Amino acid sequence: MLFLTRTLPFLFCFVFGMTGWVIYYVPHEWAQTVEREIALWLRLVYAFAYFLGLFSLLSLHWSKIRQRQAGWAYSLIVYISFGVMTLFVVYNDGHGPFAAQATTGPYQWMFTSVHVASSATMFSMLAFFISSAAYRTFRARTPEAAILLVSAIIVMLGRVPIGAYISDIIPDTMQWLMSVPNMAAKRGILLGVSLGAIATSLRIIFGIERSYLGGGD
Repeated sequence: MLFLTRTLPFLFCFVFGMTGWVIYYVPHEWAQTVEREIALWLRLVYAFAYFLGLFSLLSLHWSKIRQRQAGWAYSLIVYISFGVMTLFVVYNDGHGPFAAQATTGPYQWMFTSVHVASSATMFSMLAFFISSAAYRTFRARTPEAAILLVSAIIVMLGRVPIGAYISDIIPDTMQWLMSVPNMAAKRGILLGVSLGAIATSLRIIFGIERSYLGGGD
């Protein structure tokens, strides 16, 4: 049992991890063939992972409904919305199975009038939270905060026409801030994230990190 639950998953992870790493640097036809075959297998893994995530999501909300936890009514809405959209995907205004590809019907109406509108509302509310957080963050209590405050004001003014009306220097300064300091910080963050992803991948491939197997070690 230990072999099936711990050793075998680790062997699969090691073999496929090393294979994917090696064939990326081998400019040979067979390596490209293996890479395409693995890409097809990954699609199957993605499909199973999708259904696993869906089952986990529905199980979580069902437990909230059954136990009448706080906010269980929202979980009920999740179930109702999932059932309605699934029904419309299968049958949408006479278009038959997989009718989500149709451009008319109740599926498209639900997507446009409910999903898109709800998303727009959520992002509209998010703008107020961002503004509140920016107000608390950009208080010039330290030199670093003052630099951040001035830079933010220049970027915001440079993005709208009123900035050019005030001075032509503002749009040029905004462009310099976005192209030089901002890009340098962005690339530094991306390099750090990439190195972290590489380190984590190597830890998983060589069995140093085994928390995905359960047990927390």
